[in-house]
Amino acid sequence: MSEDETQSTPDVDEAAGEPEPEKQKRWRFPTAFTVLALVLLVVWVASFIIPSGSYETDKAGAPVPGSYTELPECTGEKAQGECVDKSMPEQLQQLWTSVPNGLYGIENARGSVDPFNSGYLYGSAMIFLFVLAVGAFVSVTMQTNSIQTGIGRLALRYKHSGSILVIVLMSIFALGGTTYGMWEETLGFFALLVPLVLALKYDRIVAASIIFLGAGTGVLASTVNPFATGVASDAAGIDVGDGIVLRVIMWVVLVGIAINYVLWYCRRITRDPSKSIVGISASDAEESKQLVEDVPMLEGRQKAILGVFFAAFAIMIYGFVPWNDVMDTVFGTDWPFPVFETFYFAESSVVFIIAAVIIGLIGRLGEERTVNAIVVGAGDFLGAALIIVLARAVTVVMKNAAITDTIIHWTEDAVSGTSGALFGPLAFLVNLPIAFLVPSSSGHAALIMPILAPLADFAGVNRSVAVTAFQSASGLVNYITPTSAVVMGGLVLAKVRYDHYLRFALPFVGIIAVAVCLFLALGEAVG
Repeated sequence: MSEDETQSTPDVDEAAGEPEPEKQKRWRFPTAFTVLALVLLVVWVASFIIPSGSYETDKAGAPVPGSYTELPECTGEKAQGECVDKSMPEQLQQLWTSVPNGLYGIENARGSVDPFNSGYLYGSAMIFLFVLAVGAFVSVTMQTNSIQTGIGRLALRYKHSGSILVIVLMSIFALGGTTYGMWEETLGFFALLVPLVLALKYDRIVAASIIFLGAGTGVLASTVNPFATGVASDAAGIDVGDGIVLRVIMWVVLVGIAINYVLWYCRRITRDPSKSIVGISASDAEESKQLVEDVPMLEGRQKAILGVFFAAFAIMIYGFVPWNDVMDTVFGTDWPFPVFETFYFAESSVVFIIAAVIIGLIGRLGEERTVNAIVVGAGDFLGAALIIVLARAVTVVMKNAAITDTIIHWTEDAVSGTSGALFGPLAFLVNLPIAFLVPSSSGHAALIMPILAPLADFAGVNRSVAVTAFQSASGLVNYITPTSAVVMGGLVLAKVRYDHYLRFALPFVGIIAVAVCLFLALGEAVG
C-alpha cells in the first residue's frame, strides 16, 4: 500500500495534541485479504440461491448444447443419480476447507475439488511456490546492490523521456499477452518495475498499470494465444487463423488506447503530484531520490549478476511459450530449436532458486547471508502468495456447489435467437459474469465455446466472432476481478490498495468495453 505518512497516522492538532475526531473516524477501504474474504462469503451465500446443475459432455469432455439439467439436492436417503448436498453442515464444511483446497485441492472427473480426490491439481500450490521463489531471488539480487544500481543507471538515461520506457515496456507485455497469454508470470516483474517507475518520478499505480494494462490488453486481444484463442477455436471447431484480421486490428487499437491512457496519467501526476491516486509517501520519495543520486557505474561483478538475473527471466519466458503451437499457427511448421518437454510454475520456481544461489556466489554473499536473503525475500512475498490461495478458494466454492454450469445455461438462454450485428456484443456481455466465475481463460473457453459456437451458426455469424467475444470478455474482467490471483497478488506486491486501483482502472475498462462492442458489431464484415 503506497500512501502518505499522514494517511497512515491520525492528524494531530498541534495546539491541543489530540487527534481530530473527523480524521480519526474516517472509513478506510479494506485490504485485499478482507475484500477476497467478503467475496468468498458472498459466493458461498449465492451457492444456496443459485440452482446446481450440469451439462452432458461429449467424448472430449465439452458440454453438449441443450443438455443442461438441474441437479437435485441430496436427501438423507440420497437422491437417485448425481446430486448436490446443500445442507448447512455440508456447505459449512465446504466453506471451512475452501482455503486449503485453494492451495492443494485435487479436481476429480466430476469437477469437485478435495485434497483426497484422484485427478489434477486445482489448487494454487505451484503459483504459491513460484511467488515465494521470485521473492527469494529478488531479495538475494538486491543484497548485491546490482538491481538498485542498474535501475538508477536506467532511470538516469530516461530521466527526461520516461514515456518512451512506458511505451516499450507496455508493448512488450502486450506482445507476450497476445502470443502466449502472458499473465500469471508477470508477478515476477513487479519487484523490478516498482522501483524503476519511482525513480522516474511516477507512482506505484504506473508500475501496476504497465503490467496489467499492457499484458492484460494483449490477452484480451489474443491473436494466436494457444491458451485462449487456441482452446476456444478448437472447441468451436474452427482454425485459430479464423478471425485473426479482426483480432490483429483490435490488438493495435486497444494497446494504443492502453498506452495513451497510462501516459495521460503519467503526464497528469508529473505536472501535479497531488493528482496521484495513491500519493507519494515519504519512503517512496526517499527511495526514488536515492536511486538517481550519485549513481555509480556498474562494476563487472554487478554486470555478471544482472546477466544471471535477466537470464532467469528469459528462461522462464522461453519455457512458458508453447513455441511449437505458435509456429504451427503462424507458419504451419514446428519451432526449429529445442524446447522443454514440460515447463511451468514448478520448474520455473527451481530456476529462480538456483539463480539466487548463483547470484549469491557471484556477489560473494557467503552461505549465511544468501540463505537469510532467500528466507527474508520469500517472507516479503508471502502476502501476495496467500492472496493467490484465497482467490482460488472462491472458485473452489463455486465448483463444489456446481453452480457454474447454471450460469452458462443462463448465458445460453440469453444469446439464443440473437441475430446479425447484435450477436457479438451480446455474447461479449453475457460472458462477463462467467469470466468472473472462471478467471482461467482456457477453462472459460472449454466451458462456454461448445455452447456459444452453435448459437453463432443460428445467428448467421462466423464462429470466430464468438471466439473473439469470449476472449474479450475474459480479458476485460481479468483487468479488475478480485478472483484473479494476478490482480490481487500483483497489487499486494506493488503495495497498491484495490480501491485505488479501481479508481484508476474503471474508466479505462469502460472505454475498452465500448470499443470491443463496436469491433464485435463489425466483426462479420472484417473477418
